[in-house]
Amino acid sequence: MTQTAPAIPRSLFVYSLFYGGMVCIAGVLGVKQVQLGPLAVEAGIFGFLLLVVMGSAVTELHGRKAGDMLVRFGFVPLIVSAALIQLVLALPTDPDMYPPAIEAFPIVVGQSSRMMIAGLISYGLSQTLNIFIFSKLRDGTGKLLWLRGMIASIVSQVVDTVLFISISFYGERPILTLMGGQMLAKVVLSIVLVPFLITFFVWLGRRLDAR
Repeated sequence: MTQTAPAIPRSLFVYSLFYGGMVCIAGVLGVKQVQLGPLAVEAGIFGFLLLVVMGSAVTELHGRKAGDMLVRFGFVPLIVSAALIQLVLALPTDPDMYPPAIEAFPIVVGQSSRMMIAGLISYGLSQTLNIFIFSKLRDGTGKLLWLRGMIASIVSQVVDTVLFISISFYGERPILTLMGGQMLAKVVLSIVLVPFLITFFVWLGRRLDAR
């Protein structure tokens, strides 16, 4: 008797692919600091906000177990991409490569071991916390999707900032001012963007699964 593989909901498949891409690109975007009005923030926050939204949307659509699995599987592209970056940096550079790119490439993609470890720890704990808070709020009330997503995002993004900056820079530079600015920016962006994004992605997920 032929056994067929269990069907994967279309939204879970699509969002998992999207999540894996955001895990990889968020760290690259973080190299640039952007100015948003009076706030200065590393650009990787946009990728991480989408990770938060994807985790909450998957939890809303498919339950906490699926959300937790999404976060755990996210370590795979994160670790593999970090390993590939180190491999490429170690390989000899083509002498005919565009000269400015030779100097810029290690700056853009290179990170210290301390920052890599900080990224893994802050990613795992903050994203898991986001799923936990969102799911607990969901148990209390199945309504107010936008508010549950926003609260979970704010708390998890604050934790992410504290962990990443503390592990990366403690003992090397003053961290309180840097931490405060990043927290404020992430809280504001979570309030402004997350309610709309999570509402949209849950709606889109339901449309995908209804086909």
